[in-house]
Amino acid sequence: MLGTRPWVAALFLLPALALLGALVVYPIGYSVYRSFLDASGDGFAGVDNYHEVFTDERIRTALKNNVIWVIVAPSVATALGLIFAVLTERVRWGTAFKIVVFMPMAISMLAAGIIFRLVYEQNPDRGVANAVWVGIHDTFKAPAPFPGAHPRDDKLLTGAGGAFTTRTVVKAGTPAVLPLVGAKPKDLKGAKDAAAPREAAGNVTGTVWRDFTRGGGGTPGVIDPGEKALKGVTVEAVRDGRTVASATSAADGTFTLPKSADGALLSLPASNFAAPYNGVDWLGPSLVTPAIIGAYVWMWAGFAMVLIAAGLASVPRELLEAARVDGANEWQVFRRVTVPLLAPVLGVVLVTLMINVLKIFDLVYIIAPGASLDNANVLALQLYQSSFGTDVNQGVGSAIAVFLLVLVLPVMLVNLRRIRRERQR
Repeated sequence: MLGTRPWVAALFLLPALALLGALVVYPIGYSVYRSFLDASGDGFAGVDNYHEVFTDERIRTALKNNVIWVIVAPSVATALGLIFAVLTERVRWGTAFKIVVFMPMAISMLAAGIIFRLVYEQNPDRGVANAVWVGIHDTFKAPAPFPGAHPRDDKLLTGAGGAFTTRTVVKAGTPAVLPLVGAKPKDLKGAKDAAAPREAAGNVTGTVWRDFTRGGGGTPGVIDPGEKALKGVTVEAVRDGRTVASATSAADGTFTLPKSADGALLSLPASNFAAPYNGVDWLGPSLVTPAIIGAYVWMWAGFAMVLIAAGLASVPRELLEAARVDGANEWQVFRRVTVPLLAPVLGVVLVTLMINVLKIFDLVYIIAPGASLDNANVLALQLYQSSFGTDVNQGVGSAIAVFLLVLVLPVMLVNLRRIRRERQR
């Protein structure tokens, strides 16, 4: 009946076509038109805007980062989704795990960006990533006992490269004093009062302590009552540039070196006073893009997992069992049976995520700090900055928009062809 009255079909399609024209066709057409005008929009610029797209350093960085995003983010998210879907297929708590993994999809990009801006905070006391990283680092390499400590003056000790060495050699039977200041109160919690060095026949003895009396007073270079010992400080005896003996200060700050230290200089290595390890600069110029991709994968791995799990549920179980009966192990079943059967679903997920990352904007804009924003730049962000930033040039912004459309179109066409082929089966 509609075949004899095509105007009826047109009437039903008119609202959709009007919306499509107003929200899609017109903006695309105007962007193409605007890309050939100058910054003011009054003069014809020809292809100058497109020339700037391919020569401007910031835009080239954005293009390079987009390539990284398109290659890495969809691949990692799809691979994780596949692993999660396969591993949780047979476990009793698999549904609960899938819900937990999928939950980040319920969070907006804005909220996820704020969360990961805090996760990647440089200060380990605030940033979760560095708190974990510093904890692992300090497990295998103990932090310096007294970071920032140093001599009061250079009359007794002289510094070089963060280490401190006595100006004169030490003698057995003559106790050495190694007074320091600058030790932080938190590093002295529970510290004992410093004890005077005891003489030991034939050995070199001494004391390392914080030469500071609360409330003032005291004599510099002398152990006064109430001054705290520095426990765990490594003391080395150095002769002719070679360490001949070493010891560690006890709870009362005292140490004892063997007779071989007689006539040597005492050195306090820099490892005693090194600044605490502060973790990785996740949002620095070199790691900011991988860090943001990590946040994206955290959000979208659940999306990939749900789609792949739905495809996995439709895989004929008899094929998997037949492969096992033929002697295939689980890895061979996964690689030669499961993955090939899931290839259409994996293609859908991969193409969908590729289109998504080509338009990535909010995560980069929110997570990357100002100092690293240019290093994390992507085309969608550069489009915004060129169109509405400090140096407004909507001609260049429109050219970037058209270029971004050109990049997205091939991926969309591949997806449409795949859908059409599946309908014809």
